[in-house]
Amino acid sequence: MTGGVPPEHEPLLEDLRRHLAVDRSDNTVRAYLGDVRSLLSYLAETGRAVAELDVAALRGWLARLHDDGAGRATMARRVAAARVFTDFLHRGGVLAQDPGPRIAAPRAHRTLPTVLAEDEAAAALAPEPAADGEEEATPAVVRRRAVVEVLYGTGIRVAELCALDLDDVDRERRTLRVFGKGGKERTVPVGAPALAALDRWLAEGRPRMATAASGPAVFLGVRGGRLGTRTARRDVHAHMAAAGTGTDIAPHGLRHSAATHLLNGGADLRSVQEILGHASLSSTQIYTHVSIERLTSTYNQAHPRA
Repeated sequence: MTGGVPPEHEPLLEDLRRHLAVDRSDNTVRAYLGDVRSLLSYLAETGRAVAELDVAALRGWLARLHDDGAGRATMARRVAAARVFTDFLHRGGVLAQDPGPRIAAPRAHRTLPTVLAEDEAAAALAPEPAADGEEEATPAVVRRRAVVEVLYGTGIRVAELCALDLDDVDRERRTLRVFGKGGKERTVPVGAPALAALDRWLAEGRPRMATAASGPAVFLGVRGGRLGTRTARRDVHAHMAAAGTGTDIAPHGLRHSAATHLLNGGADLRSVQEILGHASLSSTQIYTHVSIERLTSTYNQAHPRA
């Protein structure tokens, strides 16, 4: 897409940003604003005013994006961004009619998430042997185990883990207070092994990394600031490599694994939805597909007439 957004549209984009930030995550706000910038650029390029935004203009913009090689998932997100934008303009009186609902979104291919088998998770989080060298006692090693234990033990997102503060940990109730997408607060149970790993980090690792600028952050980086998501991801990969199971997985894979294992263990879908912080039950239902896939695989291997 060539060209840019005319300067007179910047106040409109700022108003839209504030509107989106009320109930959407920072990542979603950035993505939607980028899509709307692309749409505004297209309108300027084709000589249309914002008040002239209609179905034809939307379809022309989407066709251009498709020709430029945008994938189905990207196209679906851009349709969603356009619908939010046209609704915003319609409610604000800029558009007499909202053309957004007349635009069909391509159905994104939904792939089943990668998950650990329960025995793989048990092996990756098996009790560590007695430390006989300095490496096992470093704050980074203590932290990475706590990161993996908490991610798998709660199913929270890696960004939610990095945002945890000390007073978000309730040891008496064995829960974490988590702020998810859109700043929505929820309470998540945390198991005994995860809480033990967290307490070890707080007692042995965090004090050795903390500085005057650390504030209340639970997890810290090497310079004493709040742990970043990129470093947390490296912690997960490093722990899985050190565990020697031959299985690698990312933080979101631990979240997928936690959800799948909860359902396999008999948890109901609504409870898992609440733990994961999904706004829609349809987001949680994909984990039932994972469980069914494994059930089918077991049946095919075990049943004599499968």
